[in-house]
Amino acid sequence: MPSTRIGIPLSRHITDQQKLHPDATGELTVVLQQLQLAGKIISREVNMAGLADLLGHTNRENVHGEIVRKLDEYANTILIKALDHCGALCVMASEENDDAILIPKDFVCGKYAIAFDPLDGSSNIDANVNIGTIFSVHRKISPGDRGDERDVMQPGNRQVAAGYILYGPSTMMVYSTGNGVHGFTLDPSIGEFLLSHPDIQIPRRGKYYSANEGNSLSWAEPVRRYVNYLKTDQNKNGKPYSARYIGSLVADFHRTLMYGGIFLYPSDVKDPAKPKNKLRLLYEAAPLAFLAEQAGGKATTGDTRILDIVPDDLHMRTSLIIGSADDVSEVEDYIRGSVPA
Repeated sequence: MPSTRIGIPLSRHITDQQKLHPDATGELTVVLQQLQLAGKIISREVNMAGLADLLGHTNRENVHGEIVRKLDEYANTILIKALDHCGALCVMASEENDDAILIPKDFVCGKYAIAFDPLDGSSNIDANVNIGTIFSVHRKISPGDRGDERDVMQPGNRQVAAGYILYGPSTMMVYSTGNGVHGFTLDPSIGEFLLSHPDIQIPRRGKYYSANEGNSLSWAEPVRRYVNYLKTDQNKNGKPYSARYIGSLVADFHRTLMYGGIFLYPSDVKDPAKPKNKLRLLYEAAPLAFLAEQAGGKATTGDTRILDIVPDDLHMRTSLIIGSADDVSEVEDYIRGSVPA
């Protein structure tokens, strides 16, 4: 059995997880090792951003029409350089790049594909709020030696690994390869991620809700009713839920994973014929949904399991409701009309 002893290095934990799969060739281990290296480098620069002239904006927009910040660009570059030559990947995709990122022809291709959000929560960077890197790994499915966007455009239920690196008061890497969720805290004195949160389990029900209520007038009526219900003592906890919203998805999800409760980013239905969604399926929703389910939680759009969504675009957006299993099931009941008005 892999070790879950507090304080063991992430590198050892990754190799222990590999032993659970006797047919493993070690390529996924290489990907995870390179991700932790990139995380250490990005963490260092995040902590020095104000002194290293990495705050503020660049002069370009990404594929989503958002102004790219300097740290976004830096993190994206570090991840690509850490991963493109490792010999374990056939293709990459980044929230910051319009198209799939092909492995250069002079580098060996492997049997995995990765999608990542280099620096989630970037609108909070200049305010020194928690931000993070989110990643999702799939097996190669395209024919031939090289990879293409088909390898990353798979439903989340085919992920072989997912996780995030959180940059905050401490730097943490939280990941799963399908055998539970484990968290590692970076010890800067030795430059190692050490196991601090083995086998994370999200509580069945929480006492916090997290949503951008500034958008509430654009939500579907059942969602508004559910959130209003949470604020009363008529909910299943018998007292109002407390509101917690940071506006950095990876930070909001991390708190929900640790303490339970529910995070909601529902569709904007101001125009019912053209609902709008905010979060990216491949780079945000699917990897966090994988972690939530591995920790005993749930993730849904309200009527569809996030991990069952088949992407139709590299940058497809979705609504996301994620967190404690009982809380998520309850909002699904509201959306499906099982709870009368």
